[in-house]
Amino acid sequence: AADIEAVIVCSPTDRHAEQTERALRAGKHVLCEIPLATSLAETDRLIDLAERSGLRLMVCHTQRYGAALIEARRMIASGEVRPRAMVSRYLLDKRENVSWTGRRRSWTDNLLWHHGCHAVDTALWLLAAEATDVTALAAPPDPRLGVPMDLSVLLRTTGDQVVTVVMSYRAMPPMQDYLIIADETTLIYANDELRDHRRVLVAAADHGSYDTAALDRQDADFFASILTGSEPVSSARGIRPAMAALQAAQDELDRQATESGAE
Repeated sequence: AADIEAVIVCSPTDRHAEQTERALRAGKHVLCEIPLATSLAETDRLIDLAERSGLRLMVCHTQRYGAALIEARRMIASGEVRPRAMVSRYLLDKRENVSWTGRRRSWTDNLLWHHGCHAVDTALWLLAAEATDVTALAAPPDPRLGVPMDLSVLLRTTGDQVVTVVMSYRAMPPMQDYLIIADETTLIYANDELRDHRRVLVAAADHGSYDTAALDRQDADFFASILTGSEPVSSARGIRPAMAALQAAQDELDRQATESGAE
């Protein structure tokens, strides 16, 4: 409809690229749930289409809008903290096919391209870097859900840092954190709180529950980008380094699977 200016895509992961492309070709700005696509080729096609059409294409990398991680990025950019390495744990209980809101679903998250996308993008965004070398290892697919339930990704960045991402869909209780290991200190992000080895630097919003203000900042950024033509913090172009790293990890996993099948 002509009176619709923007579309939000929040469908199952495998539909994101197709539905985003349809919306862009219809002349609509798009805010897409993470991940934008499940390949770098699809990502690049959508970036090119949006830029040629003069449309805003933004992805819900909501962690870029959290107060604690914004402060961590500021500390790194200012030189107060000079990271040597990062360790990210993304450990969830997804043995049952249920969303984070408790709703039972007919489709399954992709550990690498969904939660791995959060972890890898946040690491590269915090470090203002891209991945130069990528290694990945995954457990065999779960026979019931059909996806690997345990997966690790190791990155070397353009800043010569080493980033280790450890993920699981079997963890009880769930936990998600980032450790930024630097010359000066270790920054620890967990439960929407940022601390160093001595004290809390940014307290958690809502007593440790999900930072809903980050969602508000994300949505406001999308609307502002439409009104002003500015590039949003989590533009499709801006998150491309993470998608390139994930594609390299996927290629490595596919290579391992092929070699294992040939034995």
